[in-house]
Amino acid sequence: MNAPPLLELKGITKRFPGVLALHDVSLAVGQGEVVALIGENGAGKSTLMKILGGVHAADAGTIEFDGRPVTIRNVAEAIALGIGFIHQELNVLDNLDVAGNIFLGREPTWGGGLRLIRRQEMNRLAEPYLRRLGLEVSPRRSLRELSIAQQQMVEIAKALSQNARLLIMDEPTSCLTLSETDRLLAAIKDLRADGVSIIYITHRLGEVQQCADRVVALRDGRNVGSLEGDQIRHDAMVRLMVGRDLQNFYVHPKGAKKPGYFQVRRLRTRAHPRCRISFDAAAGEILGFAGLVGAGRSEMAQAVFGVDTPLEGEVLVEGKPVAIRSPREAMAHGIYLVPEDRRNTGLVTEMTVRENVTLPGLRRYATAGLIRRASEVQVAKRQCATLNVKTPSVEARALNLSGGNQQKLVLAKWLALEPRVLIFDEPTRGIDVGAKAEIYRLMRDLAENGVTLLMISSDMEEVLGVSDRVIVMHEGNIAGILERDQCREEAIMQLAVGKTAESASA
Repeated sequence: MNAPPLLELKGITKRFPGVLALHDVSLAVGQGEVVALIGENGAGKSTLMKILGGVHAADAGTIEFDGRPVTIRNVAEAIALGIGFIHQELNVLDNLDVAGNIFLGREPTWGGGLRLIRRQEMNRLAEPYLRRLGLEVSPRRSLRELSIAQQQMVEIAKALSQNARLLIMDEPTSCLTLSETDRLLAAIKDLRADGVSIIYITHRLGEVQQCADRVVALRDGRNVGSLEGDQIRHDAMVRLMVGRDLQNFYVHPKGAKKPGYFQVRRLRTRAHPRCRISFDAAAGEILGFAGLVGAGRSEMAQAVFGVDTPLEGEVLVEGKPVAIRSPREAMAHGIYLVPEDRRNTGLVTEMTVRENVTLPGLRRYATAGLIRRASEVQVAKRQCATLNVKTPSVEARALNLSGGNQQKLVLAKWLALEPRVLIFDEPTRGIDVGAKAEIYRLMRDLAENGVTLLMISSDMEEVLGVSDRVIVMHEGNIAGILERDQCREEAIMQLAVGKTAESASA
């Protein structure tokens, strides 16, 4: 950066009870620059951004904004400076319209103390921000009618309406489809061209390569290096984050496969009642499922696992039909689901690690109706060691684990029951590259031991890197099945938007 930076953090240190979260961290962002902030979970990224956003106060260090020292004591002061925060969990109100969300708390009013909203004026004021982001929706439209990506654009429009000069984006694409991600990245380029600075936090390193001018890496609360220009490569970013090369990041299972081990025939779900889907998966295979949000992949998984009763269809394991009307019946046949929302549907987060590991098979640890605590502890410790779950104790609450360790804990509880078929719905969403590598290793080991894996993922790099074959779904139907040598991003995207299998593989 030749010109003075818009933002400069110097020597930021932050301690929490028993933890040194940040130690002498520095970060600079230029005018109209996109800086990607990368690091594993627990590296200090969120703490640093909360200090910048006025949520936490630093114990040491200084902040300079626009060339002058500033103190940011609360969120309002951060906004007043021109710092906008786009959170991973959207802060929108879906009972309001678009304009109401953009100007929430700052609505133009009339009528003195009655504070009646000038709705026409508010809609007129909202339109330039929507156009700037390429969001072609009416400011009068209810937010609940918009996609997650469109709601995220409304969040950005809100920040711009507050004269944001620096936008902090925390995992902005974690819930977006591929096409929606492309639109957001295009909007970031336009904002950069308009002089808006952006701090971009993500675990998706492919996006970093597309949008970042510079990369700053944190590890264990410290600066460990930066990259810019041609230096921004996947392997270089991984090395900075984890301190080592992750060999064999994507390696396909080498064990013998048993074709037709798991079969789904004429499955019809309530979400797509006019569609019937059929497919086979081999024992020892990782079968990927790609498609846009709403394509019916998660609904298929929930029907197979018995969460939602299908309208029609059957499931066969080793050629034999199995009746699945509930998750309990699916589990009885060795079929398990690692759900997309691990915190709400994969774990009981208020329970301990031990209790979560043993909960699905509690009868295994009971004698005459009384649970054998020692047996629970033994199995929980073994599973945590096998999966490298980082926890101070098996008596720690699941709530206090990082996202990657929570995901491994969901796996631990199923692996204790020796699965035959394991369904992963977004297996690595929101977890760092080191944890991803461990999840992929576990998946590969399971496949090599003969387990059938179905993997639903919106991460194209993951789908291409992990899958033996890929089923692409579109509006509840299977649009095509791609063999390993046919798996290309263009082929998957064509099928995902409804093109024929012939044109996709051409």
